[in-house]
Amino acid sequence: MKVLNTSLAILVLASSAAAYAAVDFSSFDTNGDGVISQQEAAANTQLVKIFDQLDTDGNGELSKEEFAKVQ
Repeated sequence: MKVLNTSLAILVLASSAAAYAAVDFSSFDTNGDGVISQQEAAANTQLVKIFDQLDTDGNGELSKEEFAKVQ
């Protein structure tokens, strides 16, 4: 069930990204440091919901590679 919920959240995030015109990594990385912090992710409720699943190394930030899983 957790996998299903995560998959659905990823689909919703990807769908909302398409609907709001090409939301990509750089649109979330507002300070340009090359990672998406939890604070930066807070701009999107769907990303907040799946942040921990995407943060595979557990460092509290999303790299470009980790974020690419939603696309």
